[in-house]
Amino acid sequence: MADYKSDYLQEVLETHRMKHVNETLEQYRAKRREIRDFLITEYGTNIYEPFNSGSYKKFTAINTKFDLDLIAPFKYSSFSTLESMFNDVSERIKEVFGVQAVVRDQGVSIGIVFTEDEINIDVVPARETSKGSFDDTHKDLNLHKFDGTGYLKTNIHKQIDHIKSKNNERRVVRLLKIWKSQKRKKYKSFFFELLAIKAYESTSPTGNLWNQFSTVLQYIVDNIEKDTFKLPDPGNGANDLISTLEPYQKSSLRSDFELMLTNIKTNEKQIEYYFEKNKEFSEEASNNSLSYGVAGAIPVSTPSSKQRFG
Repeated sequence: MADYKSDYLQEVLETHRMKHVNETLEQYRAKRREIRDFLITEYGTNIYEPFNSGSYKKFTAINTKFDLDLIAPFKYSSFSTLESMFNDVSERIKEVFGVQAVVRDQGVSIGIVFTEDEINIDVVPARETSKGSFDDTHKDLNLHKFDGTGYLKTNIHKQIDHIKSKNNERRVVRLLKIWKSQKRKKYKSFFFELLAIKAYESTSPTGNLWNQFSTVLQYIVDNIEKDTFKLPDPGNGANDLISTLEPYQKSSLRSDFELMLTNIKTNEKQIEYYFEKNKEFSEEASNNSLSYGVAGAIPVSTPSSKQRFG
């Protein structure tokens, strides 16, 4: 039996698929290859093979807002400190690419935005945790925190493996990212990724897309504010992502999702308020998808201003 909410969400996902921006994506890839080749040439034997990461690598990217990530893994002896590593990579990138791009230091990465075509590439300088350790199976790396708060140990390969082949979880992550982008929320995508995976591990959602998605939302509502709730980074168990949120942020997220569930239960057409299709590809997606039964649907009304929406 068809379910309007599930069919509508599937079409939302279809309009946000990366295949719709293949030409733009190839331009991104070309720039990333250019930066990768530059790093290899510049640092020679001091650097391991740079590798791809981020949402595109994990199959959780959406076509309305994305960048490509490039990890630059340095050998332990290449720099005396993580800060000197970060600063050196930043300075060399600015020297070579600064004429054609805006380069800025941010978090643990160096953001490069090519001004002519607005291509956004993030380079993450990293150093192996001990001499020769990146060659073994662990792949642990240390990152420099640009804000001066120290360093972050991580394992990008473990993070990628953590979501590998989890197709249902990926769909939910993409929906959460669409909501976050459209409602201008500041939560990290990696935080949503870990939330979705933990929800599936804890509740084993079944049924159609809406049934699974609403189960995840309800899990977040029920657990996000518990003192015992943890979201350990698979790349570093000591890095608890839930600790990056202030209490008011947890409360706000719980309220947003609780209200979303209530309003959609009351009127299923409200799902169109919370998740908008990417109109640029809406017609193409409809032609390429199954008939979802949404043509000619009654327009959704904006909820009362007295209510808080996410």
